[in-house]
Amino acid sequence: QVQLVESGGGLVQPGGSLRLSCAASGNIFSIYIMGWYRQAPGKQRELVADITKGGYTTYIDSVKGRFTISRDNAKNTVYLQMNSLKPEDTAVYYCGANHRSYWGQGTQVTVSS
Repeated sequence: QVQLVESGGGLVQPGGSLRLSCAASGNIFSIYIMGWYRQAPGKQRELVADITKGGYTTYIDSVKGRFTISRDNAKNTVYLQMNSLKPEDTAVYYCGANHRSYWGQGTQVTVSS
């Protein structure tokens, strides 16, 4: 089993920045990919960005150039640096491991003036 704990959400004005963190524990050696997902009210959960154990990253088009996913293998932690935030980025952000096999509890990100 893998446990994931997110932190770093909050309220930010448009154009602002936030950094989310996801700490993994448990059977971490089984993890080969980690990702950040988000779910806005009334919408399906979508992948925002993911990163493989080797550091290969992918992003959805709407966040390219604004968000950066990274990982610290020594700390078993994945980060999502979010810059130039827009109101449409408002959602609950979830950390996921091995695509959708494991989930964190989610953290709320609200972008509003």
